Amino acid sequence: MSRRIVVAPDSFKGTATAAEAADALARGWRSVAPDDELVLKPMADGGEGTLDAFAAAVAGSERVPVTVQGPDDRPVDAAWLRLPDGSALVELALTSGVTLLDPLRPFDAHTIGFGQAIAAALDGGATRVLLAIGGSSSTDGGAGALAALGGRFLDGEGWPVPAGNRGLGSIARVDLSGLRERPPRGAAILSDVTNPLLGPFGAAAIFGPQKGAAPEQVEPLERNLGRLVRAMPDRSAFADAAGAGAAGGTGFGLLVWGAHMAGGSAAVADAIGLGDALEGATLVITGEGRFDGQSAAGKVPSEVAARAAAAGVPIALVAGAIDADSSGFAASASLADLAGGGAGAIADPLRWLEAAGAELARSFG
Repeated sequence: MSRRIVVAPDSFKGTATAAEAADALARGWRSVAPDDELVLKPMADGGEGTLDAFAAAVAGSERVPVTVQGPDDRPVDAAWLRLPDGSALVELALTSGVTLLDPLRPFDAHTIGFGQAIAAALDGGATRVLLAIGGSSSTDGGAGALAALGGRFLDGEGWPVPAGNRGLGSIARVDLSGLRERPPRGAAILSDVTNPLLGPFGAAAIFGPQKGAAPEQVEPLERNLGRLVRAMPDRSAFADAAGAGAAGGTGFGLLVWGAHMAGGSAAVADAIGLGDALEGATLVITGEGRFDGQSAAGKVPSEVAARAAAAGVPIALVAGAIDADSSGFAASASLADLAGGGAGAIADPLRWLEAAGAELARSFG
């Protein structure tokens, strides 16, 4: 008897997109159980792959090309997504993302390109903007994006400060009088990060190292973010808001603009119709590059697990590495274990994702 298997992984950052991961898992499963129905629902959490997930799931959506200033000032060919209801989805990873840099630039990378893409969507008539902000390369507090939207960040002599976190250290005044208006239906930030902007759980301390900061560089990054906050006294309360620290503080900048926080994984799950796909399913498979302590805080596996539990469907986990308790899953597979080490898994992730799919199919045979 044919079973219905839903495959809903996140991307395996830097090694496989969510769609590639879903395809590989499905190939592995079919090699063992060819008669089963495989329903592929690639997921995202507001980071890399969010635009692709929406584009695949929402009929009538349209990619609109845009060339922007990348995080190291070189031009980047990207796109924003026009949705049938008049909304626009803009993904930071495509315009100002960490994968666009080699080497990383912890003090000088910026989000200007992300703001330029938002401006392009507004110029294109967007009535609402969905802002997917994961995968950032910078710790600029969203100043670059706000500058592209008409904000001015000035030093003591009235000159614009340089882009990036380094420039924040010389801010004396912020002028937001020329900031573009939000679209009529508002702006929603797609992110599952709940960190504040500053402090031991803030953008610099937690995410700075991911963007290339050495341990001794975290404190200067933090100090410069603090100067940005003090330059905007009437909006400084946003620094403590949940999610203000997302994407190197881009969450803070967007909150200053008047956007509101919305769950990234939940928004994607709704867009792709995950709930409908789970009806009548025998199993759902989810996964991500590394399953660790942060995975339970709104990442894709936790969102898919919650929806599967509500639907009464068992769930299996596949991850590049599993560094946290996975006992809540009916089964799990680590690519590192299958490959005999992390290096092997990273070198050929699709091979080992396929192997993981086959292993899960055998375990549920």
